[in-house]
This record gives sequence, C-alpha cells and structure tokens, in this order.
Amino acid sequence: MTATINGTRRRASARPQPAAEQRAGWWRPLLSPQRVPGRRTVEFSALVMLTLSLTFIGLVMVLSASTVTGLEESGTPWYFLQRQGMWAALGVLAMGVAMRIDYRDLARFSPVLLAVTVLLLAAVLVPTIGVSANGSRRWLSFGPLTVQPSELAKLALVLFVSHMLARRAHLIHETRAVFAPVMFVSLSVAALVLLQPSQGTATILVATAMVLLFLGGVSIWSLGSCTLGLLVAFAGLAYFSPYRRRRLDVWGDPFVDPDGAGYQTVQSLVGIASGGIDGVGLGGGRAKWGFLPFAHTDFIFSVIAEELGFIGGLILILFYVALVAFGVRVALRAPDRLGMLLAGGISTVIAMQAFINIGAAINVLPISGVTLPFVSMGGSSLMVNLAAMGVVLNVSRQIR
Repeated sequence: MTATINGTRRRASARPQPAAEQRAGWWRPLLSPQRVPGRRTVEFSALVMLTLSLTFIGLVMVLSASTVTGLEESGTPWYFLQRQGMWAALGVLAMGVAMRIDYRDLARFSPVLLAVTVLLLAAVLVPTIGVSANGSRRWLSFGPLTVQPSELAKLALVLFVSHMLARRAHLIHETRAVFAPVMFVSLSVAALVLLQPSQGTATILVATAMVLLFLGGVSIWSLGSCTLGLLVAFAGLAYFSPYRRRRLDVWGDPFVDPDGAGYQTVQSLVGIASGGIDGVGLGGGRAKWGFLPFAHTDFIFSVIAEELGFIGGLILILFYVALVAFGVRVALRAPDRLGMLLAGGISTVIAMQAFINIGAAINVLPISGVTLPFVSMGGSSLMVNLAAMGVVLNVSRQIR
C-alpha cells in the first residue's frame, strides 16, 4: 500500500506507530529502527554481487600493489592488506546494517550525521588535531585508526539533500525553500574540504548536489546559471593555486617535465602501456617497485592495467558501469521520491569517483587524489562506500 504526501509516494509502514514514537524526532531511528520488509529483487542480487566482487578485486590488487611499500614501512608485505581487510569487514557490517534499517529512518538521521561530519571536517584543519601527509591535512587519528572525514561527507550530504528535497517536494520551485539552502550546505561542506586541500572531492560534493537538485525537479535555468558560476570559480581556484596550476600545466603534456610535476602521470602511462592486451601477470608489475608513487592508492588502476592488461582494466570498468546502471535502475523503480534521490545520488558519487580516478591514471583528467571506489587502499573510503551501497540495497529491496 502506498500513500501520496505532498506529491511524494511513500510506502505505508508495516507496523503501527504510537503517537509518542511519531513525536520522537530525528532520534527515533536509533531508539526503534524499522527493519525493511523487503525482498530479493534482481537489482538487489546484482548489486550485492558487483559490490562484493569489486571489494574482493580491491583486496587482491592492494596486496599486489603494496607489497614493496609494506616491506619498507613495516617489514611485512601483508601490512596494507591486513589494514584494508579490517576496513572491508567493518564496511560489510555497515552495509548489512544500512541494508536492513528502512532508508526513510536513515534519512531522518541525516541532519545529525551531517553536523557530526562538519565538526570532523573542521577538526581536521586544527594543526594539533588533524593529521598531515604529503602536503595535505585530511585525516583524524583515533589510536591505531586513521579516518578521512571527507569520505563520510559524501554519504552525509547525499542523505541530507535527498531528505530535504523529498520533504519539500511541494516547494521545489521556490529558490529560498530548496535551491538556496541545498547550495549553501553543499558549498559550505565543499569549502571545508577545499581547505584540506582536496579540490577533487569538493568537486564531487558540489556536482552530486547539483545532480540531486536536477533529479528533484529544480529548473534547468537555475541549475545552468549556478553551474556556470561554479565552473568559473573552480577554474579560478585551479589557476591561482600554485600546485593546482602546476598539475594543469603538465596535464596536456606530462613529458614536458617527466622528472618533476609530470612524474606520476608519466610512470602511470608507462605502467599501463607495459601491460599490453593481457598484462604481465598478477604480481609481476614493475611500477609498484618505487617507480610509481601511491601505486596502491591513487594509481591502483595503473597497476591493474599493467598486471592484468587492457582486458583486466576493461573488465573493471565494465563492473563499474554495471554497478552504476543497476543503481540508476533502482532509482527509476524506487517506491518513493526519497528512494529515487538516494539511489541516484549514491550512484552519481560512485560514478564520478571512478571516472575521475581512472581519468587521472590515463591522463584524460588532471591528478586529483580521488580514490577508486572499493578498490584503492583507503579504509574510510571503502567503509563509507560499502555503507552507501547498503542504502541503495535498502531501496532495491522495496522497488515496485
């Protein structure tokens, strides 16, 4: 049974809700989460298979790409695999929880999640709290664990914006009620990420918000004029920032400075070219032997293409295409507006991350430091992406 509220189709709850529970506010999902009365759809099964397959591929390739670095830093080739495996286990657990608690309850918790995320992003910028590495301050340390709040920001923003657009569907054409607050929140979160600095992640955050506004029904004129202004602003940031401008200078021809600013790109392209059609064999790549910096993180696609060849790289890309395609299918068949926005927004984030990372590896795009979803070394990224897929699986269990 469904009901229409403010133009939004919503599935009727399977259990009666007492008046006290209805007044509970945002914390109700924590006190009495409602389990999803769903079923195993084709989309659900396909997304589970694709997500777990990409995670498994990631674990294998992290081991292959990090053995040399692991030996240098910790004396064991298993060091990075052990860390990534721990985050993978936590991520699968988070995916299972997100899959079973109704996404409507999860979305109601989004203002609190976003507020916590903003506090974490602000804490990163404090010199005595944030952890700095390679010229960036993007991490927080909690004992043996290091987390990256900007990864959580992607999921928190999708949940918050989707929840707002679903609640204010009847006000979608009122700028001050929908467009302005969404852009204010999105740009505020992106500004905190830019200060780390991480323009790639900030771009994903703002672009995802724009896609959600489009899916929510905001006028093309408003989106177009805002997009033009944002493009000018981001181009200005890239041009007037010395290190970003240096990346742009070598983007067109990295061989102009093969031992300096273009070194990573050159080594990435050499590794990919060395792989040929079928690769040099799993574990047999040379780029990870100190030639390609960050081989197990930002440039893991180069290692995949070198060791598994064009065929392996193409199969990986097809996995992402299938994952996003099924995510879009879930969005189109979602039981209500909120489910459509959540599935569409999360699919957009994963598609953009994969495109930006692979594009940088093959020099179609400038280097941005964005990880390859489910595959690159990075615990925060893996865990948050798995939790986000849990939300999409949640929606897929209730599609029409």
